[in-house]
Amino acid sequence: MQNLLITGGAGFIGSNFVRYMLEKYPNYRVVVYDKLTYAGNLDNLKDVAERFAGRYAFVQGDIADEDGVDEVMREHEIDTIVNFAADTHVDRSLMGAGSFIQTDVYGTYVLLEAAKKYEVERYHQVSTDEVYGEIPEGYSSVETDPLHTRSPYSASKAGGDLMCIAYFTSFGVPVTITRGSNNIGPYQYPEKVVPLFITNAIDNIPLPLYGDGRQMRDYQYVLDHCEGIDVVLHRGQPGEIYNVGTGVETQNIVMAHRILDLLGKPYSLIQPVKDRPGHDRRYSLNCAKLKALGWESRHTFDQALEKTVRWYVDNEWWWRPIKSGAHFEEYYTRQYQEREI
Repeated sequence: MQNLLITGGAGFIGSNFVRYMLEKYPNYRVVVYDKLTYAGNLDNLKDVAERFAGRYAFVQGDIADEDGVDEVMREHEIDTIVNFAADTHVDRSLMGAGSFIQTDVYGTYVLLEAAKKYEVERYHQVSTDEVYGEIPEGYSSVETDPLHTRSPYSASKAGGDLMCIAYFTSFGVPVTITRGSNNIGPYQYPEKVVPLFITNAIDNIPLPLYGDGRQMRDYQYVLDHCEGIDVVLHRGQPGEIYNVGTGVETQNIVMAHRILDLLGKPYSLIQPVKDRPGHDRRYSLNCAKLKALGWESRHTFDQALEKTVRWYVDNEWWWRPIKSGAHFEEYYTRQYQEREI
């Protein structure tokens, strides 16, 4: 393992993983392959391009483009693929599912075909806890559970996961999969709930909280997730799936209160809005399988949230241009207009 193709590497988790891997493994070369949609941002990798110029390359491309994928595999002699590339936001999938199917299912197929053709050492698929669906109180999902998707986003991710297992079983492609809980940390596109709430609170703009805010989520720090993916990439068993999360659940309203406390803002900024269709009430992961490989989450929820808030406070240069852009404003208006309770 030496030449890694990180698809979706200009996105939130992907860019953090690129930085992490280049820092940890001085002999690795990383090629980022990213379509640069609204959530892909070369500013996420600005310091990487400067610090690791000899071991880092960027190629703009779509994982659903067979010729483009083949070219980058061949030219850069790729031996390992880590696939972060995905349309990821549930709310956007409810507005239009087509791009999710194209990227998350067909794009995964294209990458698996490339992995088979070039006989890579490892293909790793980054998935989500949302494929398990809504989880009842008192239970945590294990990797062998049936999938019960409830949004076009989760269905598209499940489709990609199943394709990976099929390519392992049918063709021997050395596939591993991680299913992560909600990530927070630097460079997360500010339409996602935590950076949205932080940046809105900084500007004294209402925080649009779905329903009663009692949805349960496992918020993990993005670098803990990156470490988990790294462990599976190097120690995981091909053909296997590993859950990645803290095992600690937090209600969304509690998360909102903690953000406001950290910023010294009043709870009156919370604005309840009509819940989204099919909103899963609770996710919960059993991560014993990954822990058996030697991984442990390093950050508590409070530590992760404090680091995240501090980063957005200190890096307005990064998020203000995004939030003032027409693309973000169009989405925000469409998503929350007429939803106030």
